[in-house]
Amino acid sequence: MALTCSYLIVFLLGLIIGSFLNCLIYRLEISSSRPNALERSSRSTRSFLIGRSFCPHCKHILSWQDLIPIFSFLILKGKCRYCQQKISWQYPLVELATAILFVLAFQLTANSEQLTVSGIINFCYLLIVICFLLVIFVYDLKHYLILNKIIYPAILVSGIWYLVSGIFFHFYNKYEILNIIYGAFGAAGFFLIIFLISKGRWLGFGDIPLVFFMGLFLGFPNILIALFLATFLGAIIGLGLVILGKKKLSSEIPFGPFLVTGTFLALFLGQKIIDWYIMFL
Repeated sequence: MALTCSYLIVFLLGLIIGSFLNCLIYRLEISSSRPNALERSSRSTRSFLIGRSFCPHCKHILSWQDLIPIFSFLILKGKCRYCQQKISWQYPLVELATAILFVLAFQLTANSEQLTVSGIINFCYLLIVICFLLVIFVYDLKHYLILNKIIYPAILVSGIWYLVSGIFFHFYNKYEILNIIYGAFGAAGFFLIIFLISKGRWLGFGDIPLVFFMGLFLGFPNILIALFLATFLGAIIGLGLVILGKKKLSSEIPFGPFLVTGTFLALFLGQKIIDWYIMFL
């Protein structure tokens, strides 16, 4: 019963954090674009992170009953209460995805170790990384851009994590940390070579620090699994879009969402994939 209650609390926490991530993504969008007069007026009274949520269409301040994760979207039938404009499906999907990933992270932590102080800290680190990755996924999917203001703080968080966890909690010894760093530089260096050879035609420069962050987060050999799955999924979906006439062979497709998806698959299924591969051999 206690474990079930813990899963429920983590799920609800994920819904709430997912709602915050939606707000963050939208404010990143308006802070990174050239605002119109109405947006400049809105921005003058709201800082980047502080301020009440508002409808992206009519800019009406939202009340608490408009901000209940998932349920508000369903109750309002996907429309703003004030202007009746459609609410993007991004909002409930991000909230639900965050909740599910939080639960999976909790399960991963609970299965690997007792929820001691160090275990709880490790779990919190996983949640922070999940939030970074979700923001990167959605923003790159919508705008074909990985923002420096997101990816570099993510790299800094991982760097601090290895420093703190290695010194105070002894999660990793110095050889394991060096192995992780070498893997991160190796993966990022490989992508840098591809970027230089293709002169930016095959992938964007923002994918390089993202791959470095993935290497720091996943370590070796999970980074290889993530990159393989990302490339495989990108090729399959890209080919499918071309066959369906949605894209052309020369069309640009953001690779960041595939890298993030590969990261999540490697995080939660990486060891099972490695075991399956060894058994297959």
